[in-house]
Amino acid sequence: MADRLKPAMVKALRAVAPGRPLRDGLDRILQANKGAIIVVGDGPEVLEICSGGFLLDAEFTPQRVSELTKMAGAIILAPDASRIARANVHLVPSPSVPTSETGTRHRTAERVARSIDVPVIAVSEEMGVITVFRNDARHALDSLPRLISRANQALQTLERYRTRLDAVMSSLSAVEVEDLVTARDVVTALQRAEMVRRIADEVEGYVIELGTDGRLVRLQLEELMAGTEGEPQDVLRDYLPDCGQVCVEAATESLSRLEGKQVLDPKEVARLLGLDDSGGIDGSLQPRGFRLLGKVPRLPPGVVDAIVERYGSLQKVMRAAAEELEAVPGVGVVYARLVKDGLSRLAESSILDRFS
Repeated sequence: MADRLKPAMVKALRAVAPGRPLRDGLDRILQANKGAIIVVGDGPEVLEICSGGFLLDAEFTPQRVSELTKMAGAIILAPDASRIARANVHLVPSPSVPTSETGTRHRTAERVARSIDVPVIAVSEEMGVITVFRNDARHALDSLPRLISRANQALQTLERYRTRLDAVMSSLSAVEVEDLVTARDVVTALQRAEMVRRIADEVEGYVIELGTDGRLVRLQLEELMAGTEGEPQDVLRDYLPDCGQVCVEAATESLSRLEGKQVLDPKEVARLLGLDDSGGIDGSLQPRGFRLLGKVPRLPPGVVDAIVERYGSLQKVMRAAAEELEAVPGVGVVYARLVKDGLSRLAESSILDRFS
């Protein structure tokens, strides 16, 4: 979910998360069976679409904002929601601004959010729902029990996908060592990594909405995602026709924009990344060695880059003698021994995992 939310909406959701004073005030409004429009921002652009009401400039408290909803007009808060600027305000956004809402309150809230860059919150008296509008986006807040339930379900799914990702990456390491890599092997690893990332983003969205109640969910998320940082990018650096940082970032962005069905289609992913140019989806590929060298403990990234630049492929690195590696600028005796011992252990471990 967080992957679909723009930074402005994420910031707005943090402000209305459980444990924040603004969320307490919104909950009080719902409990009182009242409706409301609350604009979080009191700059000149907000005042231009305000009519009537009265100036308060009072400290924000959940009790005060709940009481002010007894009046029909909108409530204007300071940008950090620390003060109540105005109350009983009539909002007059341009009627030409498009809206998909049907209720008067929500139509006004969406038009205001589309007109100016501030969060607008609509509390539905009849539906009992809090909706946050920001620019062209809208997000309805779930109840705390429902959010926790959905977050736990997503964590369980993430755990299963992470287990499968580890198995796929281990299999990729084994075929890399044996020089038997195909485009299908690489695509499968990238597909699994992308699915794990998307599920993790969804969990992150729940963490944002849960606020102070999302601590345990975040801890579980961090534990499940430990060790995955940068690995998909290393796979791309190993196999993309151009392994430059710009191309890797562009490929990562392209993967993130794929629809769900496209991500699951190996031929589509291979075509997108240019991995099917020689032999199609089952054509042979050779890794440059960024990923496996990056797994060698205590080996600096600069040394990895120097070795890959010198040899160009993992197989050449594995066949190189320690003395040859020592001669690579920036490597030396210590790192050369680390490379030989580390790759030997990784090769043995990967092959054993593959046939166990």
